[in-house]
Amino acid sequence: MVDKQMVSEVIELIRPQLQADGGDLQLVDVDDEGTVTVELQGACNGCPMSQLTLAHSVERVLKENVPGVQKVVPSNETPQMDMPYGMPW
Repeated sequence: MVDKQMVSEVIELIRPQLQADGGDLQLVDVDDEGTVTVELQGACNGCPMSQLTLAHSVERVLKENVPGVQKVVPSNETPQMDMPYGMPW
């Protein structure tokens, strides 16, 4: 079982770096399987780089510092816009 208080404390250490770029992060939940759910806020919400930030920054730091963390997932993924004719832009 993952210590939710420890996850919260580590997230508080990460937040200033995200806030410096206009984004933010809030802990939503930690389940029994070690999945940490966070809410991306500010510039992070909907940012195309948010998945990289979660995987290479937030998830990495949590895994290094909190025993049992398996992955970090966003609670508020922005749906992809439908593009005409299937164009990816």
